[in-house]
Amino acid sequence: QGQLVESGGGLVQAGGSLRLSCAASGQTFSTNDMGWGWFRQAPGKLRALVARINWSGDSTYYTDSVKGRFTISRDNAKNTVYLQMNSLKPEDTAVYYCAAKPSWSVDYNSWGQGTQVTVSS
Repeated sequence: QGQLVESGGGLVQAGGSLRLSCAASGQTFSTNDMGWGWFRQAPGKLRALVARINWSGDSTYYTDSVKGRFTISRDNAKNTVYLQMNSLKPEDTAVYYCAAKPSWSVDYNSWGQGTQVTVSS
């Protein structure tokens, strides 16, 4: 059984930066043929996709509100995915989750436990 573990969340002032990491372990993630995503859920809101990256790392997607500020990347050798978050805003405050799926699948079927990001104004 595979496991995803996020880290790097915390409290930061508006305009600051954080780097989230998602480390995958277990047989499920031993292949590089996986797509990865970062989601977030703010209080009272639905969980939403923030960014995603394909298995090779040459295709990425960002939701409009984070374009130009966030960067998703992956290190297949380490089975780790990152989310670099710059110019953070109070509206970025949320629990951030990483997720993984087989490249052929539309749905993410593996989720981390989440890490809290709080941006103060």
